[in-house]
Amino acid sequence: MDIVIKLSQFLLSLSLLIILHELGHFIPAKLFKTRVEKFYLFFDVKYSLLKKKIGETEYGIGWLPLGGYVKISGMIDESMDKEQMALPPQPWEFRSKPAWQRLIIMLGGVTVNFILAFIIYIGMAFAYGDTYVANADLKDGVLVESPVMIKAGFKTGDKFLAVDGQKIENFDNDINMKIIMAKEVVIERNGQQQTIKMPTDFVDQLSKQKKAPLVDMRMPFAVSSVTPESGNTALKPKDLFISLNGQEAKYYDQVKTILESNEGKTIPAVVLRDLKQVPVTVKVSNAGKLGVTVGGLSIESLEKLGYYKVSTKNYSFFESIPVGLTKGKDQLVGYGKQLKMIFNPETKAYKQVGGFAAIFNIFPSSWSWEVFWSITALLSIMLGVMNLLPIPALDGGHVMFLLYEIISGRKPSDKFLENAQMVGFVLLIALLLFANGNDIYKAIVGK
Repeated sequence: MDIVIKLSQFLLSLSLLIILHELGHFIPAKLFKTRVEKFYLFFDVKYSLLKKKIGETEYGIGWLPLGGYVKISGMIDESMDKEQMALPPQPWEFRSKPAWQRLIIMLGGVTVNFILAFIIYIGMAFAYGDTYVANADLKDGVLVESPVMIKAGFKTGDKFLAVDGQKIENFDNDINMKIIMAKEVVIERNGQQQTIKMPTDFVDQLSKQKKAPLVDMRMPFAVSSVTPESGNTALKPKDLFISLNGQEAKYYDQVKTILESNEGKTIPAVVLRDLKQVPVTVKVSNAGKLGVTVGGLSIESLEKLGYYKVSTKNYSFFESIPVGLTKGKDQLVGYGKQLKMIFNPETKAYKQVGGFAAIFNIFPSSWSWEVFWSITALLSIMLGVMNLLPIPALDGGHVMFLLYEIISGRKPSDKFLENAQMVGFVLLIALLLFANGNDIYKAIVGK
């Protein structure tokens, strides 16, 4: 059932993005009276699952879910329709239109992608608002368990103050991505500020460890159940440790450290039970365990117990507009930084380039509209940016040649454009094989 939910979200998001992207080409083409022969969701190699011709355009769904396309008359595209291009230009063809009209048609898809992302972020701000823990309220710092983070110089209890000169106001889901792309991070440890320079190959190091948050909120040690053989019958479900062997133990990481240093011993402890502090004695196994199952607490419970103060900010429709625009801008800039890292061989971030399996795995196994729209907005930005790359066969390649034509006043020959399209197509296939090959490799080696 989990895979069905993930697949449903993946296909819905992908279909929405493809249709709207191609609609971005379709609408200006129609406005400039350019004939659109086909409008397809997915590719119809040899045959299509569904098709219907309305007017001069055939609308359909292909069987190969690797994208979609609009076939515009008189345009050198992935169809490589040389027979049509060999005929004299017709007034309704793409090649007969002024360069500025062709440029608008080619930019239509990515424009829609960016507009869609900003609209989604505005809608999410209005519908869900912002729920966060103010960074200033993390009095005892954060949890750092990642070996790569520890190797870089971070420790549990550190307070993260700024990333690349930008002050951290709130502790939210974006903090880990900011750290991944950071060049330096300012922390506070034992009342002293320190600046930690991030390793150049940080992304490559991360790829070699089990996926987990780089930093997280510190959580209490909450007893969920007690095994009879543990001998710790003094403990009850829902107990929260306050101290252990005379040492503060309000967080799980503190309890774990104290237990490891008291293997095989019986030690005193204080737990919080029904909002009252209760002294107990616990037996620590030779493996440094208590023989209990640890449970999680909701963010509401943590707030009630005084661990964290959760803030929720709701926005009116007009207030949500600048908030959504800012979030969209931050995601766009962030993705630009990711691409820069990928194209920098020193970071070895190219090893983490993923294909369709990587995108599929972004979606959760349970349905959440908030998460769905958040991922769709990010994918829309990614699709827009990738299509703007100056590679022939991509929108960016067409734009590059059109800008050359507008600036120089000379139009590249159809033969040159056909050859460039073929080179671009080969490059795209290579990139596709590389990205999906990475997915297969990770699936095999388990990383």
